[in-house]
Amino acid sequence: MKSNINKLNNRLEKAYLGGGQKRIDRQHAKKKLTARERVNYIMDEGSFEEIGVLVTHRTTDFGMENEVYYGDGVITGYGTINNRLVYIYAQDFTVFGGSLSETHAEKICKIMDLATKVGAPIIGLNDSGGARIQEGVRSLGGYADIFHKNVQASGVIPQISAIMGPCAGGAVYSPAITDFTMMVENTSYMFVTGPSVVKTVTNEEVSSEELGGAYTHASKSGVAHKTSANDVECLEDLKKLISYLPQNNNETAPLLPFTPKEELRDVLSTIIPENANKPYDMHHVINGIIDTDSFYEIHKDYAENIIVGFSRIGGRSVGIIANQPLFLAGVLDVNSSKKAARFTRFCDSFNIPLLVLVDVPGFLPGTDQEWNGIIVHGAKLLYALSEATVPKVTLITRKAYGGAYDVMNSKHIGADLNFAWPTAEIAVMGAKGASEIIFKREIANADHPEEKLAEKEAEYSEKFANPYRAAARGFIDEVILPQNTRRKLLKAFAMLENKKIELPKRKHGNIPL
Repeated sequence: MKSNINKLNNRLEKAYLGGGQKRIDRQHAKKKLTARERVNYIMDEGSFEEIGVLVTHRTTDFGMENEVYYGDGVITGYGTINNRLVYIYAQDFTVFGGSLSETHAEKICKIMDLATKVGAPIIGLNDSGGARIQEGVRSLGGYADIFHKNVQASGVIPQISAIMGPCAGGAVYSPAITDFTMMVENTSYMFVTGPSVVKTVTNEEVSSEELGGAYTHASKSGVAHKTSANDVECLEDLKKLISYLPQNNNETAPLLPFTPKEELRDVLSTIIPENANKPYDMHHVINGIIDTDSFYEIHKDYAENIIVGFSRIGGRSVGIIANQPLFLAGVLDVNSSKKAARFTRFCDSFNIPLLVLVDVPGFLPGTDQEWNGIIVHGAKLLYALSEATVPKVTLITRKAYGGAYDVMNSKHIGADLNFAWPTAEIAVMGAKGASEIIFKREIANADHPEEKLAEKEAEYSEKFANPYRAAARGFIDEVILPQNTRRKLLKAFAMLENKKIELPKRKHGNIPL
């Protein structure tokens, strides 16, 4: 018995050492944690249970039978984060550069199957040089198996990917299918083809960081939802994200303890400028509404004219979508529409209520937008909010013009409650543009056209650039004082907690992708 125990312990010691101390030291020299260190850090102490620790590859080509490591380059298992069950896999760069083999993929698929069957989030920590070329099509098949599992789990359990090293070629598509992708600055990158291939095919000179680094994907492509300065910060960000999410699509996010008190927020009355064309920071409105310091922003550096993220209102997890007047006056464009639509669909998949804050002058005009499909991309947001069955509350703080009024969770597309501040302007277009069209002849024939335009602009504003026509029609449920907003929202979301809608039976809708 003792010799058998010693054999097991020897194998486990080798498995825990990954590719060996020299490769571990190299990983640390790059300011990166090892796969095992990452798993141990993110999980509650002592909670991690590893599955497949003694798995090895089956390849005998190219002398691979002489180089075998227990675990085969990926750590898989389950444990708890803040006492909530999660499943995890972490690729080990110290073993064959974290490359994916047939058995490596099988381990990942096994843990994904368990997560889906049990109904708990799956976390993937990616740090891999790609497919293991010694295995040929078997490794490619392994990737496809993972992609298929990602699709089957989509909308069933939360899937989160953290890119903590290289992620190239076919490997990038699994994170792209998952719900959120996080990246570590300066040590992680993602691309379909690397700089050398780009140079060969297009003659472009580009570094890995420029082509697919964290900043590139956070600000330009939108592939990365969140970036972090280092491994530890990334894992902390991931833990915080998990706290806003339910375990699966049949549950709601954890409700934190909350004691109601005097919820008047006078600061909200000072945010909107007197000049309707002057910008302000919508983050100030968000901070005046939510539970203190509870906002967790997603896609912060991408399409900055719209803000999306998670917060808590009365201890409830709530998804927030808000126009940002500081950037492009808060207009909707191609990127902001995609960003908000994707976030909407995630929240709806996992029973997270939505709060939409509106200050939108319309859709961004121009050939660039039209040629890049603003029609179909704007329709994505319209479709997503129309389709969503979670509690949906809208607050119009200032401008709500044209088709953008409809798209930003108007009553007409299924919002449950629509509030407006007295500063709200709800109309087909701004007063100046509308006056130039409606009173074109009258202005042209006037002795002083500029004065006449100003007069008609004031007349139009008085009639239409306010929330009262919409309130008279019932399109706005209540015009509220800004300082009362948080109190109204606390009651609204509590009232809507048990909302249920049965959609028409269908395989699935055809969102304008």
